Amino acid sequence: MAITLKRKNPVDLIFSSITGLASLSVILFIIGIMYVLVSESSLAIERFGILKFLSSTEWNPVKEDFGALTNIYGTVLTTVLSLLFAIPVAVGIAIFVTEIAPNFLKGPIGVAIELLAAIPSIIYGMWGLFTLSPIMSNYIEPVLKKFTANIPLINILFQGTPMGIDILTASVILSIMIIPFTASIARDSFNLTPAVVKESAYAIGATQWEVVKNVVLPYSKLGVFGGSVLSLGRALGETMAVAFVLGNNHRITTSLLDAAATITVTLANEFAEADNDVYLSSLFYLALVLFVMSFITLAIAKFFLLRAERKYSR
Repeated sequence: MAITLKRKNPVDLIFSSITGLASLSVILFIIGIMYVLVSESSLAIERFGILKFLSSTEWNPVKEDFGALTNIYGTVLTTVLSLLFAIPVAVGIAIFVTEIAPNFLKGPIGVAIELLAAIPSIIYGMWGLFTLSPIMSNYIEPVLKKFTANIPLINILFQGTPMGIDILTASVILSIMIIPFTASIARDSFNLTPAVVKESAYAIGATQWEVVKNVVLPYSKLGVFGGSVLSLGRALGETMAVAFVLGNNHRITTSLLDAAATITVTLANEFAEADNDVYLSSLFYLALVLFVMSFITLAIAKFFLLRAERKYSR
């Protein structure tokens, strides 16, 4: 039996080559960035090693002694807090837009969500410094400190003087910034829930809350998780908005009312001040740590997402 091989159309060949090169360029960019970060931080790697740099709380440009732990702590803490603040609000917005709001409100709210995502981070930072920070220091943080004063363990989180330039304010700013990403993706996921499934639930007597809880959320949970992962990546790498309201305190603190430092804020504030090779190399080392942190975090999230997809498909 003769087998006829169909010659590929030249246009298709060109198209597949261009798209293949475009896909390959992403890998090349990642490798290039990794190479630059490793090569530029080689001096700090040789001097401090890996374990010492990651476990040291020292950040002293005068003595040329640097460690990343305080920066890692501030980055992880502000990111986790912002996700805790943002995800419930974002999911609530998505539920309201898709299941509760009348049709004349769905369009304006959707546009407002997308507009919130388009606002530059420096504007968030300026708004946080001149508007949110005074509100936090004069009204919200004193109330939180007063009501938690007699609660063991919880009161540790609100010790100190409310200044508005602290971890709590930075986390609130970050949460406002990442709400649109989770809300938009969650909204689109909720809209993919088949109408016949929801109508069937209503037909057997389910309330609106029961439909959302037992039908919409389980059906769309992978989309919500994907939006949360996207928000996580944005929160890890945010710089300007956080730099305005976090301070630059290289110290591990248990109070959310204290200033702190994140990797991105340290890079933004101190890169121009790096006046020797060790200082500059340590900043590149910090950037390398953030790069690896982001890669590992997103890889773990992707693993759980794929695992959930397989389980859900079965």
